[in-house]
Amino acid sequence: MGRVLVTGASGFVGKGLVGRLADEGSGWMPVAGVRQRGGLFGEEWAYGPLERFGADVGLPGGLDAVVHLAARAHVLEEAADDPLTEFRRCNVDGALELARQAAQAGVRRFVFVSSIGVNGHETVQPFTEGDAPSPQEPYAVSKREAEDGLRALSAETGLELVIIRPPLVYGPGAPGNFGRLLRWVNKGVPLPLGAVTQNRRSLVALDNLVDLIVTCLEHPAAAGETFLVADGEDVSTAGLLRKVGDALERPARLVPVPVWLLRAGAAALGKREMARRLLGSLQVDASKAREVLGWTPPVSLDEGLRRAVGPLRL
Repeated sequence: MGRVLVTGASGFVGKGLVGRLADEGSGWMPVAGVRQRGGLFGEEWAYGPLERFGADVGLPGGLDAVVHLAARAHVLEEAADDPLTEFRRCNVDGALELARQAAQAGVRRFVFVSSIGVNGHETVQPFTEGDAPSPQEPYAVSKREAEDGLRALSAETGLELVIIRPPLVYGPGAPGNFGRLLRWVNKGVPLPLGAVTQNRRSLVALDNLVDLIVTCLEHPAAAGETFLVADGEDVSTAGLLRKVGDALERPARLVPVPVWLLRAGAAALGKREMARRLLGSLQVDASKAREVLGWTPPVSLDEGLRRAVGPLRL
């Protein structure tokens, strides 16, 4: 049995990953990395401030691998005077501190879950791993800088590095805008997005992302590679909401407001970023994972959405 540390274990993706690794027969013994011990997991390691990442307490013993999920993520109401500096302290300094400790402790492999935002925030053609990075937001900039620093540390120490860049991750209990959309459709709230049919967006089900992470922990060919991940079926915003309605077994109430009018209204309200996420395209070509690792998403978009809405139907 290999021992793997999962940072950010109490988060949305972390809980799913630790649950998968804790299953009998997984071949792994997970150590749940958390900010503070809460007794939610079998074995917990409290790492403290994100920027120091366990430097005050030291890593747990006997680790074979680390999956680094913990990060300062998108902040809805940013209070910092200099957000990029804060993102760098947590997401760059913290990741490099953790990786340095892992290398010194003889950890074999370090899986870093980054963000598709490293590629950019909108597409004309689907993103690939070979595209030049073009992060547009402080969070994505910090993830790109962390990737660069980790590659340099890997080359220096021999620590096997794998980078995964997911787009929007959805599943049961998904936070943020996706969770709000699920609740609105479930409540029958009319949404002015019925005309948003020409954009295309890639998503990844929680179960698919977890499956790829586990594959990257184990597959020899994953070392030194960067992978994009997605379900493999891109949809428009209106198409996604209709699929959500199908999963809930109730129709999505979509009002066909022209896209140009939605953009103008969002600009007037200072909601350009929200409009971009709802109205623009962001597509991911995840074929490299299939070609290099032989990996295919085990869950379809429709099945992923059925699982995502499950708690709302209880």
